[in-house]
Amino acid sequence: MKKWDIIENITVEKLVFGGKGFAKLKSDNPDLDGRTIFITGGCIPGSIVNLRVIKKRRDYIDTQIASVVKTSPLELKHPQNPYGECGGCKWVNIPYEEQLKIKANQVREAFFHVEKSLLPRLGKEGLGVVFQPIIPSPLVDGYRNKVEFSFGKYISAKEGREEHFNVGFHKQGSFSQIQDYEGCILIDDELNNIYLDIKNHCKWSGLPVFDQKPQTGFFRHILLRKWCFTNEIMIIFSFNPAYFWDQQEKEHELTILKKYFQDLAKRYPSIASIYLSHNTNKADIAIGELENIYGKKYITETLLGLTFNISPKSFFQTNSYGAEKLYQKVLEVAGYHSELACPENSVNSESWKGKHTDIDPVTGTGWHRPDFNNHVIPAPCPVLAGKVGIYNWSISKSIEDMTILDLYGGTGTIGMLFAHAGAKKVISVEMVASASKDGKENATLNKLSNIEFKNAKVEEYLEEYLTPPLTHPDQWGGEADILVIDPPRAGMHPKALPDILKFKTKQIIYVSCNPSTLARDLDYILKNSNYQIESITPVDMFPHTHHIETVVSLIRNI
Repeated sequence: MKKWDIIENITVEKLVFGGKGFAKLKSDNPDLDGRTIFITGGCIPGSIVNLRVIKKRRDYIDTQIASVVKTSPLELKHPQNPYGECGGCKWVNIPYEEQLKIKANQVREAFFHVEKSLLPRLGKEGLGVVFQPIIPSPLVDGYRNKVEFSFGKYISAKEGREEHFNVGFHKQGSFSQIQDYEGCILIDDELNNIYLDIKNHCKWSGLPVFDQKPQTGFFRHILLRKWCFTNEIMIIFSFNPAYFWDQQEKEHELTILKKYFQDLAKRYPSIASIYLSHNTNKADIAIGELENIYGKKYITETLLGLTFNISPKSFFQTNSYGAEKLYQKVLEVAGYHSELACPENSVNSESWKGKHTDIDPVTGTGWHRPDFNNHVIPAPCPVLAGKVGIYNWSISKSIEDMTILDLYGGTGTIGMLFAHAGAKKVISVEMVASASKDGKENATLNKLSNIEFKNAKVEEYLEEYLTPPLTHPDQWGGEADILVIDPPRAGMHPKALPDILKFKTKQIIYVSCNPSTLARDLDYILKNSNYQIESITPVDMFPHTHHIETVVSLIRNI
């Protein structure tokens, strides 16, 4: 078997994390029979495909779809998708209920080796008992609050295509070919209409699109952001300022462009901010030197009672509705149950543990805080043995006495939610300086004085935080009651893993966007400590894609 060989009539068994298909090869050759096949190209479980060999490895074969022999019984054309399929939503023709099953199973499978190595400690049920049902996205279509369209060409002698003005998305696996799209199912109708308006104006202008290979042309990107809860829209329009040799011609064309965008804002009142990006980057990056030509320098989103000013370069979760679900789960596993009703049974009831109450000093009854918007719903219930605030069965402190260490904190959203809930102290650690800066500004905006932002690498900060002071070497160098870990896709830095175990906190909450690195890091933690997994909850924030978030609660046995 060699590169570019065709393997015929392969049934796709399932999808694994990363969106690749999985199958087993059936062959008369004993050296190949049973070999694992990984498939790229947007396959769906149950389909029968012909595959082109990309690389033969010792234990598996990398392939891509050459043709589809028979479609999967799962495959149903999305009834409300007029835009076709692109690399950003490969699962759009898989019913959402099936998408959730696939993702939940991928998270479960990621823990196979962890479960196997820990089976003597876990008992007959293994990790099955701690896996919680997947939390779906509140919106399935139109959920993204950010999208980036690229200008470009699609020229292929092999395919017989020569398209010189395309706006849309990159062809999968190609940096220079742009496929033309009239919109995107992952954003709402208003953003799609704005996109089409801009696209048509650019075509009418007669100026050329940017060509990535020779680095020539004018139009580069359209970046749109729209916040779900405030409906404010930001436009960032990226162009190549080096296209014009004549300064007078350049100023004339930019004047026309600015006038167009100002008129666009009048037609769409939700547009709150427009930037021109004077983009001289050789790489395919939308943000260059920014010029604010309309409205505010930022747009504002609200989330669980907090307000966030988002500038053009700021990171924010791309699904605001899904982010609320994710962060509610983080707070819930920490013991803050913001939506649970107050029980009427005894103080010791398992159903009551973990609830946040305000105690009436006269009647001795408590009320739930159902959200973070200062709404209080009265519900008589017994006083919880004097422990008010966050209360997990393994944590004896109330939140007002807790120090929360928020690692890989980004712009500090999770840390700010804990600070807003009343934590004594929150420390948010992030290596990207601009993210820490955004976090500080938004903490000030929300009048949160109990959160600090540390711009540092987590592995370096932990070592410093844990070191006892020179003046009192016998004193504990640092403390925390809950560790919240939300690392990038690569997972935790290897140097940081041993240090997080030195805190001996009652609880670690690990939020992951990559089940594989999550399982790897948890394998280390479980093998080198007396922590146990309390719960594993998948949270879907990205319908029609393979991406999945997971929230894991670890409790330390005393």
